[in-house]
Amino acid sequence: MLNKEGISLDKRKVDSVSYIAVDIGASSGRLILGEINNGKLEMQEISRFANGFTNQNGTSFWDVDHLLNQILLGLQKAKSMGYEHCTVGIDTWAVDYVLVGSNGKRLREAVSYRDARTKQTIQKMEKFIPKKTIYEKTGIQFQPFNTIYQLYEEDKKLLDETDKILLIPDYLGYCLTGVAVTEETNGSTTQLLNIHKHDFDEELLGLIGVKKSQFAKLTEPGTILGLLKKDWFPEFDLPDAEIVTVATHDTASAVVGTPGEGENWAYLSSGTWSLLGIETDIPVVSRQALEENYTNEWGAFKTIRFLKNIMGMWLIQEVRRILPKNYTFPEFVEEAKKVSGFKQVVNFNDERFLNPENMVEEIQQYCRETNQVVPESAGELANCIYNNLAILYSIALDELEQITGNKIDRLHIVGGGSNNEWLNQLTADLSGRNVYAGPGEATAVGNLLMQMIATGRLKDLKEARALVRESIDLKMYRPKVIDRKTIVLKYKKAVNSMMAAK
Repeated sequence: MLNKEGISLDKRKVDSVSYIAVDIGASSGRLILGEINNGKLEMQEISRFANGFTNQNGTSFWDVDHLLNQILLGLQKAKSMGYEHCTVGIDTWAVDYVLVGSNGKRLREAVSYRDARTKQTIQKMEKFIPKKTIYEKTGIQFQPFNTIYQLYEEDKKLLDETDKILLIPDYLGYCLTGVAVTEETNGSTTQLLNIHKHDFDEELLGLIGVKKSQFAKLTEPGTILGLLKKDWFPEFDLPDAEIVTVATHDTASAVVGTPGEGENWAYLSSGTWSLLGIETDIPVVSRQALEENYTNEWGAFKTIRFLKNIMGMWLIQEVRRILPKNYTFPEFVEEAKKVSGFKQVVNFNDERFLNPENMVEEIQQYCRETNQVVPESAGELANCIYNNLAILYSIALDELEQITGNKIDRLHIVGGGSNNEWLNQLTADLSGRNVYAGPGEATAVGNLLMQMIATGRLKDLKEARALVRESIDLKMYRPKVIDRKTIVLKYKKAVNSMMAAK
């Protein structure tokens, strides 16, 4: 059996191999072992670790060495558990990158997308190229933290010294194998790939002073990257591992792991961010798609993830961090249930909520500025967040139907946020659609499935998703009868009024 790069895979090894997903989010990471037993996918968490950025002299940085070390510790633990042979796939968040010099060494720590350096960069670049032109080329929504804007603001001296610009999961794979690639699903989020030519856009690269040669070759998910160089890490007792380039953007992996079937379904990958969209074969770069800020990120198997990026559980995570009492997320839900709903209209997609010093104060100040009831208690704050997120989800589903002309009658919520039963029910009520929740670890599931497809354990995406449906108990939420139109209309009017007043 040969993979796409022509590397031979021993069929006997395929049958006995174990699969390990390295799934790293903005706040935590985990290594999860996956195997198929009795026709079902079984998963076991090997290790879990914290992640986050730190502020150094006014700049927010990730500790990439910490992430690499945790991957190695996790693989060492897997071997201690008796797993001598495995494949490994790595997925992380999007857009952030590492600059690598000609000696193969990192030139500087990776800057976090939540850093303030790109706050005005979209407006700066509009002087040279219209947003419409960028959108028609890339199909990618305008977010101030997109890689194109980060590189525009990058230290030019460092860029001159840079041999390769590697996105975070590609850099981690490079550290393990010495092979550098730009995996397509994550690469598309840079807003530097031309969606029609399926390659880097030379005009956009020229505008930010970067050469195409500074990026590694584009690689499809499901490609074998290479063998783990165990001799590079003599202090660790590591298994024999083959690194697979999965859909390295965590949302792309989550969509692979979504148990959708047939047509007329949408997904909501609910974690730090809420990514709501559909899977399609054709990019949508219409005027309405641009105006509503929808994105065409590349997916596995040459699909397009046509979606909207909505603020997510970051909001409640930050409220939890700020409040003096250390509430659990289920406790937030119970407190929110005690409060009457829909007292505030808050546009949580406003950039002020991207990385405020104090999320509680930011929400309260927003409400004061707009002459609304100010949420004070944990329950009032959680209620405000969950209500407005559910409204945003409902609006996005309606927009998806309008823009694409496709009927959407069910929504699959996956990721950690799918465990929030109250928000799931609110979303069903306000959208008027059936909601299916699970799997909670959809990103790790999708990561594992891509490894299994790459090594021939599974035939294709259809078989992979059927396996997910067989392996988990999906919980269904039917919409209750509420005056959803009035609630949504009130929200739209209030937000439009606020935007006009700016």
